[in-house]
Amino acid sequence: MTDIQELDARALKTTKSLVDLVDPSMLDLPTPCGSWTLGQLLAHMTGQNHGFAAAAREEAPGLDVWADRPVGDDPAGAFAESAAEVTAAFAEEGVLERRFWLAEVRGGQFFPARTAIGFHLLDYVVHGWDVAVSLGRPAEFDTDLLEAVLPIAEDVPAGPARERPGAAFAPRLDVPADADLFPRILRLLGRDPAWPGPRG
Repeated sequence: MTDIQELDARALKTTKSLVDLVDPSMLDLPTPCGSWTLGQLLAHMTGQNHGFAAAAREEAPGLDVWADRPVGDDPAGAFAESAAEVTAAFAEEGVLERRFWLAEVRGGQFFPARTAIGFHLLDYVVHGWDVAVSLGRPAEFDTDLLEAVLPIAEDVPAGPARERPGAAFAPRLDVPADADLFPRILRLLGRDPAWPGPRG
């Protein structure tokens, strides 16, 4: 596999190691991802993996393929299955010459494979962090993964679209000039690195 595929596979592996810690009793935990519970977040992440896998196979999937998939009584298993599927799809020979139809992005568009896989990489680093902090654990992604994600995060359009209900990312937060790499990424994508803040 070439760089973007390898980076994505490693990000998924780290995120999977966090999801492996989740049992059904934890699915009602809050997350930094809007108003979603951990169960809703994992349903989204699992569905997105299946959607990206279908796009990588040039199936031009409709919105139904991207739909959330509840993880039931086996959250780790459901996510692991979806992660294995998308990793295998991204690793197929010739995949980087394909164009991915992403039905949920900008009303549905084709994107070059490297760009689309980059979107997936961004999502699973950030959602990996979401899962980690929901569980009260650190998200430990390698520095080179974060360095690859930063320019993708910087390119996510800002503006009023991110204030609408259902927007993929909340509006950007101010980024201090001395912010470290991961907090910089999180703030660009509307996440507060200090979530959930002080608890009374």
